[in-house]
Parts: sequence; structure tokens; C-alpha cells
Amino acid sequence: MIQFVLLFSRQGKSRLQKWYQASSSKEKKSTFRAIVSMVLGRRSKMCHFLEYKDCKVIYKRYASLYFCVGVDQSDNELITLETIHRYVELLDKYFGSVCELDVIFNFEKAYYILDELLLGGEVLESSKKSVLKAVAAQDMLQEVSYDV
Repeated sequence: MIQFVLLFSRQGKSRLQKWYQASSSKEKKSTFRAIVSMVLGRRSKMCHFLEYKDCKVIYKRYASLYFCVGVDQSDNELITLETIHRYVELLDKYFGSVCELDVIFNFEKAYYILDELLLGGEVLESSKKSVLKAVAAQDMLQEVSYDV
């Protein structure tokens, strides 16, 4: 099961955080700081899997953003990498070549796409078409509510 999803920049600034396990704000901050320092301290040719406390951390860098996922010890790292890649593909399709600024200025869409992909720490929908269809429907609802 996925415990958390973190997106952060090369400077270590948080861009998106989604936690699927209950923990205190202080615990979340210390976990975020520790993981960011571990990931940013690694060279690009090193393995993308880390161990942190009771979970495995899998990360991948796309352009200037690090996509980082914490999973249970028993979860498959390659499936988690594929989930990260699927999320990036969805962001790319939605924003058209996603960049850090898209995530910063449209964070609610980034969260919504993530929520359509993952639910409660498990992959909900693997079909890109279905996820993008749901996001398009949400956009239509927003447009209608603004018109009223």
C-alpha cells in the first residue's frame, strides 16, 4: 500500500504532498525533510529505491521535479515506478508537457488527477483515458458552476 506521495523541486521545495496514513503534522514535516535530504543527496546514476523507517521510498526525477512514493516493505518497487510514470503521463496529457509551474499554479488539478489515479493508497484506475475523462467532466462542472 502507498503511504505517501511527494513532489518536490531540485531545491527541496514541496510542490505536492498526499499522505495515505494518519500521522501528526510534526511527523509529516520531519519525514518530508529526511526524505528530501536523502533523495537530493544521491547522484543521478544511483538506484531509485531507498529504505526509510518502516517503508520503501521509490523516486524518479522528471525535469526539475522529483516524484517520490513511500510504500510498504512488501510492495513491488517496479510497479511503484510504473505508477509514478503513469501519473507523470497523465499530467503531461492534461497540461501538455507538464512543468513545475503547472503543478504550482494548478495544484488543485494535480491533486485531482492523483485522486483519480490513487484511492486510499491503492491504484484505483490504471486507464489514462478513464482518468482524463473524469478530469474533463470535472472541468465541465467547474465551468458550469462559474457560469451560473
